[in-house]
Amino acid sequence: MSRLSGAAGLCVCVRVAGVAFLIRTMALLTLVFICAPLLAQNPSGTAAGVDIISDEEFDTAIPSLDDAPLESVEEWQREQDVRDETTSSEEVRQQTEQAGQERSNPALRDGDLVEILADAPVVDPLLDQPLPPIDSFDAEPPPQPTQAAENEDSQSVRYLAKINGLDPEASADIAVDADGNIYRTSLRRFYDLSVLGKNGGKADTRAVVSQRARADRQLLLDILTSEGFYDATVRVATERTNAAATEGTPATAEPLSVVLNVVPGRRYYLGEIRFETKPVEPADLITSNFVPKSGDPIVADTILAAEANISIKLPENGYPFATVGQRDILLDSEKGLGDYTLPVDPGARSVFGQIKSEGKEAFDAEHVAILRRFRTGDLYDSRKVDDLRAALVATGLLSTVSVEPVPGEGTAPDGTPYADLLVRQEAGPARTLAISAGYGTGQGPRVEGSWTHRNLFPPEGALTAAGVLGTQEQAASVSFSRANAGKRDRTFEMSLSALHSNYDAFEAYTGRVAAFYSYASTPIWQKKFTWSAGLEILATSEDQFDVARGLRNRQTFYVAAVPGQLGFDRSDDLLNPTKGYRLNVRLSPEASLGGGTRVYARAIVDGSFYYAPTDNMVLAARGRVGTISGTGRDDLAPSRRFYGGGGGSVRGFGFQQLGPKDINGDPIGGRSMNEAALEARYRFGNFGVAGFVDAGQVYESSIPKFDDWRFGLGIGGRFYTNFGPVRLDLATPLNRKQGESKISVYVSIGQAF
Repeated sequence: MSRLSGAAGLCVCVRVAGVAFLIRTMALLTLVFICAPLLAQNPSGTAAGVDIISDEEFDTAIPSLDDAPLESVEEWQREQDVRDETTSSEEVRQQTEQAGQERSNPALRDGDLVEILADAPVVDPLLDQPLPPIDSFDAEPPPQPTQAAENEDSQSVRYLAKINGLDPEASADIAVDADGNIYRTSLRRFYDLSVLGKNGGKADTRAVVSQRARADRQLLLDILTSEGFYDATVRVATERTNAAATEGTPATAEPLSVVLNVVPGRRYYLGEIRFETKPVEPADLITSNFVPKSGDPIVADTILAAEANISIKLPENGYPFATVGQRDILLDSEKGLGDYTLPVDPGARSVFGQIKSEGKEAFDAEHVAILRRFRTGDLYDSRKVDDLRAALVATGLLSTVSVEPVPGEGTAPDGTPYADLLVRQEAGPARTLAISAGYGTGQGPRVEGSWTHRNLFPPEGALTAAGVLGTQEQAASVSFSRANAGKRDRTFEMSLSALHSNYDAFEAYTGRVAAFYSYASTPIWQKKFTWSAGLEILATSEDQFDVARGLRNRQTFYVAAVPGQLGFDRSDDLLNPTKGYRLNVRLSPEASLGGGTRVYARAIVDGSFYYAPTDNMVLAARGRVGTISGTGRDDLAPSRRFYGGGGGSVRGFGFQQLGPKDINGDPIGGRSMNEAALEARYRFGNFGVAGFVDAGQVYESSIPKFDDWRFGLGIGGRFYTNFGPVRLDLATPLNRKQGESKISVYVSIGQAF
């Protein structure tokens, strides 16, 4: 059997016997039409006085048929051309004879076919009188449309849309399904996408309303079909409301009534579920990950999600080349069931093989292997491939990157084939220029800038030159760092810096050399556990207040430190946390030369907690405790002491303004400190506000006393960007003392804690 599509060019050859059959049929129909009046007059169906002829007589009355073959189309066309020429010649002859007859007419005997006729006599004498001048007429302008008519012409068509038939009481199938109330869910999806529901129920013309109604009709059919109502029908009825017809109001005064009449029909459920596939390991890998079961409604979203789940679970369990085919659902309209069949090709069960790289490379395949969290021979798992891809993106050196499995060469010792990973790289710009700015009361404005080449010493060897310019601090530094140094997420860094600080507490010229090896979080990759260890050597010349002598003097200190840090982060965001907590411990054994050798240890423990009672509100709390033990305060370089106050400490006070002070009212620092803060953050869109209370104090002793706390109260604004919030805080000290500012201002990027 074949199916023809299109009517043009369709040719049919009819045999002679077929023509004879058609002629017989036409003759029989003619006889029926002739006899029909007689039958109408005689309902009994028998014609009185009319003899019924036999078949032989009927056949004899029909003219005999010529069984000669049909003439060709070309022969028939030639006959038509000859007939047309004959007809044309006859028409010319008739026109010539008619012209001769017209010449015999006495009025045309002169041979002139054009005769001039005189005017008819005037019957009405008024028509002979001259016309009055035009200026004697009283001209009136044509009537203008009224304002009401203009409003009626320009008024848009209003309409009201309604759906009939989707009522929970109309059908048990509609009332409840596996997802709850399908009446609500279907209508909610419809109203979210409805065209009639937009533009406030107005349209330019009625044709636009009809177009929207047709679109919504199809939308409603698609939604019902996706929920398993394959027999659903939707009819559109559009008419004026009865009020317009009965009150005689204008056609546009009352809205159109657009009704979608729905007959959902029966709902179809899953019958037999069958997978056309090869055996897999484990045996239920496919069936256990296909959530719908026999007897469940055939819901498109559920079916698609289940198929997607299979395509995800197979690569996660050793099948990198698995493919899911096109489903087939055979509907049984009598039983209301649909038998479901899904072809699945799992491909070969594989283990990780080699890593290959191509393209414009930022680093080679050997360095890519450092970033992976699996070993050659491990069972293939697409989640580990995604993790490797994310690590490549986090380097910041690639503009585009893809990682995909390809069949490898050979097999593992147990006979399982290898699946190699092909990494396609496209190296991006390696240079970065950055600038940032901030402001704090007591610290003044501060601008930082840096230039970085992130891959000057491949792989991932970066060189950074940075500078700081502020009213109280100026610095320049050069640093080298290598990310993923020997192992993933390990960073080695060396730096050389020169710094000048001029604060109320001290003035210092400092040179510093440091080296660190760390496992730390970044804005792209936040980690649960972090740590760092390093070595720091500095030489600093500092002007400080000598308490014993009661005056300021300058002293040079040489300090060697071995700082270390441990962190535990369970917050949800590095720059804008909304839930979770953080703990951090820093310990730095140090030795100082300057007026004698001093060995001591600096330790700081701080933690923060975040809780979101609502989607827009976050409550945050912070605490910090620090101590220096092993030497006296005056034997410490002023830059190594503890200070309190400022945007990152206790807001409401100037930078380093808390704690013991000299006779001039300048801070001299201490050996211990404690701080606490409570903050409520409310966000609306890209903006937010915050209210906070900070507290803290700095002590001369090595053990914090937790008394004599100073409190600051304030409010702040937040502007949320893609890289974190921009913070502006205003705070004032409680129980303000002489010399303390009434209002302190802090501007920076990121939350206070």
